[in-house]
Amino acid sequence: MTVEGAAKLREELTHLKSVVRPSVTRAIAEAREHGDLRENAEYHAAKEQQSFSEGRIQEIEAKLSDAQVIDVKKITPSGKVVFGCTVTLVVRDSDQEVRYKIVGEDEADIKEDKISVLAPMARAMVGKSLGDSVVVKSPDGDREYEIDGVEHL
Repeated sequence: MTVEGAAKLREELTHLKSVVRPSVTRAIAEAREHGDLRENAEYHAAKEQQSFSEGRIQEIEAKLSDAQVIDVKKITPSGKVVFGCTVTLVVRDSDQEVRYKIVGEDEADIKEDKISVLAPMARAMVGKSLGDSVVVKSPDGDREYEIDGVEHL
């Protein structure tokens, strides 16, 4: 995962532990004060929220403990496409330009032009160099791109 992705997960983890967890604990305590827990909708909703947030905390902690964080800024630029770099491509048949940052699975967000290293587009680009052609198979047929820029941002 990238440095930015790890920072985002740490931020979410801090929020869950310092804001969400105490809030849910208060909601459970308040719901208990209402009496019979078997038919107490607020109690069951709060317990469900607690289960969800604790599960997410465990998931984030596991990801962070297993993650290999890569700072692309520390990699000497060589013109080759590697994990974490931002690639500018030119669509061969239309001269349209597109830019993607290759990130880990959890960081991928097409709205932010971040694609997973496991995506077909990223797999086709990794290892290629500036000026190389990239062919990506899609449901619409093969699309050909030329690598126009490789940046370590």
